[in-house]
Amino acid sequence: MVCRARFTVAYDGSPFHGFAEQTAPSGQPTVMGVLRAAVETVVRVPVVLVGAGRTDAGVHGWGQVVSLDLPQDTDLAALTHRLNRILAPHVVVREAGWAADPQFSARFSAEWRHYRYLVLNDPVGNPLLAASTWHVPQPLDLAVMRLACDPVIGEHDFSSFCRRPKVAPDVPEPSLTRRILRAEWRRVPHDQTERLLLFEIRGQSFCHQMVRSLVGTMVDIGVGRRYAGEMRSILLARSRDAAGQVAPPHGLCLWEVGYPLAPGGT
Repeated sequence: MVCRARFTVAYDGSPFHGFAEQTAPSGQPTVMGVLRAAVETVVRVPVVLVGAGRTDAGVHGWGQVVSLDLPQDTDLAALTHRLNRILAPHVVVREAGWAADPQFSARFSAEWRHYRYLVLNDPVGNPLLAASTWHVPQPLDLAVMRLACDPVIGEHDFSSFCRRPKVAPDVPEPSLTRRILRAEWRRVPHDQTERLLLFEIRGQSFCHQMVRSLVGTMVDIGVGRRYAGEMRSILLARSRDAAGQVAPPHGLCLWEVGYPLAPGGT
């Protein structure tokens, strides 16, 4: 007999071709691919993993959630220990537990996803932060970048900020309308620099390259290439050509995924 388990997974996305497994025979390593292989090595049965979000190649994760069915007699603490020895140093299972709901799905049960993007705004780069920040040497106006966040909050068609999905000629394109719950920029004190900027965004779901396109456009606003007042017109244009650059993947991290509280509030 099997039971539904839930993992919280962190990973350095640099060596991987994204989170989700690729259709064979791509041969590209993915986070889910190496995690599934490690789980199967330990429990010695095939498993199917469901992830909360499909992060792109080079994007990191701190609070990615994975659901899977495991034999009910699995010792999750021992499994976590063995998985982390196999997956080190790029992937870590931070937490593992049995889901209260046997129908729990990391993807479909999620109420929101929360992403963080880090920008190092300093004339000189920092090698210790290079793998997890976008180095922007030009001075950024944080106040106008904050103003650019307001039009993003709420439910909008984000076609201007999303990579259009490829569909067959006789298949309608999926909706690119998304609901954003929170979006903000702030300065983050750091031991090595006082010029680290953090963008945080929370939404029910995101389309392909959406967060990176928003960050790239807001950085364009911060350096003076665009005005904060243009954000609404860019949204209404519903054209990728209207928005700015796509920010590099390595500054982005899936930070947290939110789910309904289990009965009893736990």
